[in-house]
Amino acid sequence: MRKIILLMLGIWSTIVAGSASVKALEPALRKIIDEYDATVGVAFIADCGDTVTVNNDARYPLMSVMKLHQAVYVAHCLRQGGRGMEVTVEVEKGDLPAGTYSPLRDKFPEGGVTLTVGQLLEYTLQLSDNNACDLLFKRFGGPAEVDACIRALGIGDFAIAATEADMHRDPQLCHANYSTPLAAARLIDRLFRTDTVGNAEMKFIASTLAGCHTGLQRIPCGVGDSLAVVAHKTGTSDRDARGRWTAINDVAHVVLADGRSYSLAVFVADSGESMEKTEEIIARISRAVFNCFVF
Repeated sequence: MRKIILLMLGIWSTIVAGSASVKALEPALRKIIDEYDATVGVAFIADCGDTVTVNNDARYPLMSVMKLHQAVYVAHCLRQGGRGMEVTVEVEKGDLPAGTYSPLRDKFPEGGVTLTVGQLLEYTLQLSDNNACDLLFKRFGGPAEVDACIRALGIGDFAIAATEADMHRDPQLCHANYSTPLAAARLIDRLFRTDTVGNAEMKFIASTLAGCHTGLQRIPCGVGDSLAVVAHKTGTSDRDARGRWTAINDVAHVVLADGRSYSLAVFVADSGESMEKTEEIIARISRAVFNCFVF
């Protein structure tokens, strides 16, 4: 009995200490944010449910983070249709316009190839390919369908209203795809914490995010656990006419070596800093969250 009581006391002490750390997180994040010329929003969701937000009452341009929303929608479509990631899509030269970021076009400049949906999602989620994104819109349905699917999951405070081609034609349309940090954190948290990960399509999305090649100096850089698995999706704008970054983002689910996990979204809008400094904001916030969660 004494051992059980001591064990329960130990668990309770850990919970209390964790709650105290979470309460200290918001002022620590604000202190970091105040050092930079940018608008920064943060949302953190611990595996116990504790949540911290900073500057969550604004609409932040999603940029390519919206490819996460699209991927969840595509997985839903495949599940509903009884099909898997092996469904094929024909890629023609006309599907690969120039002037937009596209490793897919770089590899197949003349098109004329057939790729699976799984391969296209690897291009969008791991390489943030814009042409692959619009190919998936063309194959499965546009922004309105993606928006409706995510809302059906009970997530609000966001909008998906423009394709990559739309934003290329009119850069101001990047503001039509927006989210609060908490809405984005809830989406990736739901992906990893509910039974949706039990189906093959959603499991594919989750594992593909863990292989993301972009933004490694953002949230992954702040995670001080070499054995942690960081599944994340970045968003990156060009500079606007004033020379400021419209939005530099990252949203992630982090699983530590000991099995504990948390979700984190960091959106940096209207940054007057260099790219290196802007990514530094995200990395420092990530490290502060990691330290709060672990210690």
